Amino acid sequence: MAPAPQYIAQLLHKYLDGTLSEQEQAELKEWLSVSHEHRRFVETLGDDVMLGKLVAKEFSDEQEGVEAMLLQRTKSQLEFSQPVIQRMHFLRRWWAAASIIILLGGSAYFWIASQKNTHPANVTAQTDIVPGKKGAVLTLADGSQLVLDSLGNGVIAMQGGTAARIINGSLVYDGKEDAAVYYNTISTPKGRQFQLTLPDGTMVWLNAASSLRYPTFFTGKDRKVEMTGEAYFEVAKNKEMPFRVQLNNKAEVKVLGTHFDINAYANETSINTTLIEGSVQVSATSSGNYVTLKPGQQAQITQAGGPEIEVVDNPDIGKVVAWKNGLFNFSDASLEEVMRQLERWYDIEVVYEKDIPQKTFYGKLTRDISLQGLLRILERTGVRFRVEDRKLIVLPTGTE
Repeated sequence: MAPAPQYIAQLLHKYLDGTLSEQEQAELKEWLSVSHEHRRFVETLGDDVMLGKLVAKEFSDEQEGVEAMLLQRTKSQLEFSQPVIQRMHFLRRWWAAASIIILLGGSAYFWIASQKNTHPANVTAQTDIVPGKKGAVLTLADGSQLVLDSLGNGVIAMQGGTAARIINGSLVYDGKEDAAVYYNTISTPKGRQFQLTLPDGTMVWLNAASSLRYPTFFTGKDRKVEMTGEAYFEVAKNKEMPFRVQLNNKAEVKVLGTHFDINAYANETSINTTLIEGSVQVSATSSGNYVTLKPGQQAQITQAGGPEIEVVDNPDIGKVVAWKNGLFNFSDASLEEVMRQLERWYDIEVVYEKDIPQKTFYGKLTRDISLQGLLRILERTGVRFRVEDRKLIVLPTGTE
C-alpha cells in the first residue's frame, strides 16, 4: 500500500530537519526509488525553496489526490541518483526559509520551519498584530495586582513570611515552615504566557488566557490549587501530600509527583488531562467517577459535565505540549480549533462572516510569527480572511 501524502510530507520535513530515524530513512529512500516522478517532485521542490516559493498541489478529491501525488509506483527498484542526493542536501541548507504544503481535498498538510519570506495575500490591516509573549498579572491576598511582564529580578512581595521573587523572568516562592498561608492568583491575559514555581517546588507553565489560584505555603494533608485555561505541571514529589488541581468545579486531578498537561478552556469541547510521566487520578465532579492514567494516556471529560470519562491511548503528545515549546501544532485540527488558538495567542476576536469553512489542517510552525505572516500561510489552503483592528473575519469559501 502506498504511503499517504501527509506521511511523505512528514518524512520530507524530518529529513530537512535532520530528525529521520533509520526506518524512516529507508521509507523515504524507497519512495524516491520507485518512480522518476517522485525524484522530479523533490527536484522541483528544491527550485521553489531556493526562490522562497510555496510548493502546493491541489486535487478535487482525496483518492485522486493520493494517486496524483504519489503517482504510479514502478516495478523497478532504482538507486538514488547523484543529482537527487545533491538536491536533498541543498534542500536541507535552505530549510530555514522553506514551506511544504500539500493540499488534498478539504485538508491541508503543511510543514513550516520558519517563515521569513513574505507573499501577497488577501489580509489587510493598518498595523501587523504581533505574537504573544511572556507576561502575567499576579493578584495578591489583599487584592493588589502586579504586572509581571517586565519586572526585574528580586523580591516583588512579602506575605506572611513568604517571599515572592522574580528570577530570570519566572515567579518563585520562598517561605518558612511556620509561614502564614495566603492565597495568590496568577493570570495570563490573551497574548501572554508565564512560568512559575510554587512553594513546594512544583513548576507550572501557564498558557494564554489561563489562571492559577494557590496558597503561598502548602499545609495540611494535600496541596490544592485551582486553574482555568491550560497549564503544564511538573509536580514535586511528596507522597504524604498529594497534589490536587481543581478545574472549573467540573473535574479534579490528583497526583503525587508527575508531569502532565491540563487543557480546561471553557470554549473547548472537553477538559483534557494528558499524562507525560508518573501517574494521575482524574475525577469528574458531577458523578464522582474517576480513572487512573498511565503515561501516554489522556482523560477527556465533556464540558457539559457528563458522568463518563473517556480515556484515549497514545494521544499526540507533541500536539498537546506544543504551546509550551513555542510551537503551533495543527495536527488534524479543524479551522475552528485553529482559530481558537489564534484568539488566545494574538489577543484577537474571530468572527465568521457566514458558514464556517470545512477545512482540516496538519502542520506546525513557531509561535513567534506575526498574525499576518500566519494568515498568509493559511490562505494558501483556500481560506480567506479580513483583519479589522483586532478582529479577524473568516470569509466564506470561494471568496477571492
